[in-house]
Amino acid sequence: MWRLKIADGGNDPYIFSTNNFVGRQIWEFDPDYGTPKERAKVEAARENFWKNQFRVKPSSDLLCIRYKASDGHWPAENAGPLFLLPPLVIYLYITRHLDPIFLGEYRKEILCFIYCHQNEDGEWGFHVEGHNTKYCTVFNYICMSIIREGSDGGQGNACLRGQKWILDHGGATSIPSWGILGLFEWA
Repeated sequence: MWRLKIADGGNDPYIFSTNNFVGRQIWEFDPDYGTPKERAKVEAARENFWKNQFRVKPSSDLLCIRYKASDGHWPAENAGPLFLLPPLVIYLYITRHLDPIFLGEYRKEILCFIYCHQNEDGEWGFHVEGHNTKYCTVFNYICMSIIREGSDGGQGNACLRGQKWILDHGGATSIPSWGILGLFEWA
């Protein structure tokens, strides 16, 4: 289960703060955290969000609602843009930092986020409420590929549905060249 760490800079010499990390939240995976009942509630919330993904786009912070940080803020998901996470994954992949930074459970969460925000026709919008954009669809498809989701894999056949939408709409065109960076064949 994911554990929320508040106002913690850890022991990283490259992370520093002038306000003692007030407002900083870090989610850390701990397979033994929480009771079995709490872990079951988390899985039930995930399943509920998946079942209702086309009706309610943001998760409504069902997993965060029980937390209030000791420094007074409420942690929340970034329930808006769908163009922020894929470039981060792409850059980490290109610089060969993806594997040390995004381990198993982090990859599972990235994929879960991508799956749950895919529209019914297989594409992703510019934001969670958005409609068909080739830009975000290609970005999310590349992100799934980098994280090693098979071309016919993913929850609800996410990869295959995304690939079909891209091909049905002329291929990976209309996106900036830095979005592809030689990660797949242009053909």
